[in-house]
Amino acid sequence: MRYQLRHRVTYAYESPVPESHQIMRMLPVDQEGQTVGAASLNITPEPLSRRQFTDFFGNAAISATINVPHNELVVETRGDIRVDRADANRLEASPDWQQIRACAGSAGDMAPGSPVHFVFPSPLIPLNDQITEYARPSFEPGRPTGLAALDLARRIATDFFYDPQATDVTTPIDVSFEARAGVCQDFAQIMLCGLRGLGVPSRYVSGYLRTTPAPGLPRLEGADATHAWVDVWCGATIGWLGFDPTNALVVQNDHIVLALGRDYADVAPIEGVIRLVGRHDLKVEVDVIPVDD
Repeated sequence: MRYQLRHRVTYAYESPVPESHQIMRMLPVDQEGQTVGAASLNITPEPLSRRQFTDFFGNAAISATINVPHNELVVETRGDIRVDRADANRLEASPDWQQIRACAGSAGDMAPGSPVHFVFPSPLIPLNDQITEYARPSFEPGRPTGLAALDLARRIATDFFYDPQATDVTTPIDVSFEARAGVCQDFAQIMLCGLRGLGVPSRYVSGYLRTTPAPGLPRLEGADATHAWVDVWCGATIGWLGFDPTNALVVQNDHIVLALGRDYADVAPIEGVIRLVGRHDLKVEVDVIPVDD
């Protein structure tokens, strides 16, 4: 699939902001199964300084300083992206999850994609005994990791209610777990908590869903904003496979990766420091449009 991407974030401030310092992770980069053609990120007002770099996990990041008073900050990404992921039939061929747990515990590779970075608790995903026990029935002894992960994703999609009013980006996972409600970020982090509690390496993925579903298929939840899902390590031969617990499916060509990390704190599209008196409003607009070659 080839897509035209537009991602626009607008902050409207109650009073002028004299200065701000931001880090933006809104430029997709090449990943396995994903190729980025022309891509641009525009910032208004024009920053005094702007520096692009690659963070530890391989995400494109832009550091920007704005030193002119402004009542509005607009960041817009546009890009042309081709997605061609491997067939989901690899699920049955993945090693059983106990082998994966043992391999992760003895991994000597410290590269960014190594499973060792994604098997321990992270700042937003502490271990939680209740969530670990919730995940355990999917991981019967000897079950292939991919099949077990898909079963867990499907159970979360069935047991939890998609409700944008139930949580926000600061809601702890134990609160959303007890409420059995939230959005894609909550469901992804709950799934990650259960996986890591069982010793299965897994990482947080932010990105996008196609806005228009294929003919005859239902529209996916979260298609009008950034989305979140989970990558699970299925061994050195198969590598990382994606699972979407919001929509109960294996990640294939409807998903575009924006950034990877241990949890949302590693991949937040915009973070930084501003000086402001009063409140601010946030508006996010996302269009992911399939394009014929």
